[in-house]
Amino acid sequence: MTLKTGDTAPDFTLTDQEGRSASLDSLLGKGPLVLFFYPKDDSPGCTRQACSFRDNYAGLLENGVTVAGVSRDPESDHASFIGKYNLPYPLLSDATGEIHKKYGVLGLFGMLTRRVTFLIDQKKQILLRHEDNFRMDSHVAAVLRVLKS
Repeated sequence: MTLKTGDTAPDFTLTDQEGRSASLDSLLGKGPLVLFFYPKDDSPGCTRQACSFRDNYAGLLENGVTVAGVSRDPESDHASFIGKYNLPYPLLSDATGEIHKKYGVLGLFGMLTRRVTFLIDQKKQILLRHEDNFRMDSHVAAVLRVLKS
């Protein structure tokens, strides 16, 4: 199932880089959520995508947005990735791929992750679903366009 703009975001509870639980409800506690799915910590494209959110983090915060990334990597890999690139937001581990399935971001044969970003409001409505596997900076740009409209 592929989610689209206007759909209700599925609930989830995952663990972050420090092993703490993070749910959709907790992440939406302060405002809208940017939830971006990416294939692999510390790979070239994923690093560009994660650093693009880092470099635009202040502007996202000004709009009251919380940011979180999701991949199938373990918490320890997330902690290293965050430390190496000074990422100011949590990375969530979906080792089983269950949340990837709920959000419709699994690629070919369910093995790969498609690079998809969601902007979700506090009522759990999806305001944006943006997919681009090649232009990593387009994810932040798409979110900022929606926030400014």
